[in-house]
Amino acid sequence: MDYIKRDLERKFFHMSAAFKAVMVVGARQVGKSTMLKHLAKDQKRTYVTMDDSQLRTFAQTDPKLFLQTYQPPILIDEVQKAPELLRRSRSFVTKAMHAGSSGLRDRRVRSW
Repeated sequence: MDYIKRDLERKFFHMSAAFKAVMVVGARQVGKSTMLKHLAKDQKRTYVTMDDSQLRTFAQTDPKLFLQTYQPPILIDEVQKAPELLRRSRSFVTKAMHAGSSGLRDRRVRSW
């Protein structure tokens, strides 16, 4: 299936140029994960998902090492499943300020 370009991509690039961490949130099944995977491939960003039980366990048990393992720019899908990453993200983002931006996505919030 062909990728459908989303208007949100423009906003994502604008926000990631202005901020070191960007959280994409929205309703279920609107294409957030698809967009992040597409951006990761086209923009040489690392994409990881907390739907992967091994990655989720790694992130939950050692969030600091997890964030050190996946250097920026990183797109973390379903980040709400590993809230430890959100608690660690401020210090991670501060240290990575010159290395790129991080994309964090959480589908619990219904608007952006």
